[in-house]
Amino acid sequence: MRTFMHGAAVWDVACPQRPSRVAGLTMAGFRVRDLDALRMVPHPAVTLLLEFGAGSPVLDCAAGRQQRGSLVAGPGLGTGGAVRAQGKNVECVQVRLSPVIARAVLGASPADLDDAVVPLSDLWGREASRIREQLGDVPSWQGRFALTDALLARRYEAGPPVDPEVAWAWHRIVDSRGLARVDGLATEVGWSRKRLWSRFRSQLGLPPKRAVKLVRFDHAVHRLVAGEGAARVAADAGYADQSHLHRDVMAFTGATPATMAGEPFLAVDDIAWPSRGTPSSLTSPWISGSVARRR
Repeated sequence: MRTFMHGAAVWDVACPQRPSRVAGLTMAGFRVRDLDALRMVPHPAVTLLLEFGAGSPVLDCAAGRQQRGSLVAGPGLGTGGAVRAQGKNVECVQVRLSPVIARAVLGASPADLDDAVVPLSDLWGREASRIREQLGDVPSWQGRFALTDALLARRYEAGPPVDPEVAWAWHRIVDSRGLARVDGLATEVGWSRKRLWSRFRSQLGLPPKRAVKLVRFDHAVHRLVAGEGAARVAADAGYADQSHLHRDVMAFTGATPATMAGEPFLAVDDIAWPSRGTPSSLTSPWISGSVARRR
């Protein structure tokens, strides 16, 4: 376990020693004594938060709504800067699910989340309580990761896959870091535009054009955190100019690129998700071939 310090933020962070048996699934463990109004920055993955222990994370959402405990959020959670996380003595395993595996793991399409945060119990019922108790009984982070991975792998194997064409289109968007031409995706998979747009939205939870923007934003904002200048990032990431990047960051976060460069939620990724250099948390198992899927 490593300690992450960024301004006033001090978190203990644990990473699995072995990759997940399911491609497109990554996780990290967090222990935070005082989580104070942390801005949630949109990310192109489904987020599964499995909490345990004495404390409990709280998400403050739009219109004053709050969600507590173990949660599930669709891709792009926090768009507009409307979601903040807080809590005392928080201990949790945070899982990032590629949208192409999220439907199988969750037992529901990310589209059913409708850009919202929902309690895990709404999807899993009593199983959500059982996994909380089991995580609390395991004495080590590596044991918790193994327990979580085994549970999610079982659910993945039993769940419905997305269409291979939809998985390919998602992989193409991620592999290009959001620079893929959306209008060409349907032609490349041999589907009509209407069919691909409908299946993509219903199975992954967001339309292709928004997926492109979200993946491009995620790549750009992490480069800002790494210290690169906004003009260089805008040019390399496919934005028309620096003003275009500024507008996109403001739309996704409600803050400027300069503010994002100092966000703890993003800065912790170098410790919690050290494989960010290759977008393994977002890729398709049908493309990578690292999981033998039973059909």
